[in-house]
Amino acid sequence: MMMTVSELSKATQVTPATIRHYVKIGLLKPQRDPANGYKLFNNEDVKKVKFIRQAKGLGFSLNDIQEIFRHGSRRQSPCPTVRDIIHQRINDNRIRLAELDALKHRMEKALEKWKTMPDGEPDGDEICYLIESVMGP
Repeated sequence: MMMTVSELSKATQVTPATIRHYVKIGLLKPQRDPANGYKLFNNEDVKKVKFIRQAKGLGFSLNDIQEIFRHGSRRQSPCPTVRDIIHQRINDNRIRLAELDALKHRMEKALEKWKTMPDGEPDGDEICYLIESVMGP
């Protein structure tokens, strides 16, 4: 069964703009209706869009997903690549979480300090002395 962008969008619960973007970057390769030039998709495209949603939900980027699809098109298992990518994402997330935790602590420390400071009036030398009172990152 062939379907239009709109029908594929409804079947996969993604926006038509998302479907068009996937076509533009090569994740989907629709056929063209010779009568009107519309892009036509099949059940394999439904499967691909659902896979893309699942992979994105696990933190894979669209570039990662393209690489996974390339392995499949060469009849190679993408599993080793998938493991490597997710391992790297876990490490990246650990770093990001540590950075966010440090930011949260800086913010809490600044807020605690600011509670005791009066509101300032702009004097032309400072923009906001609360922020300027906090030294570095």
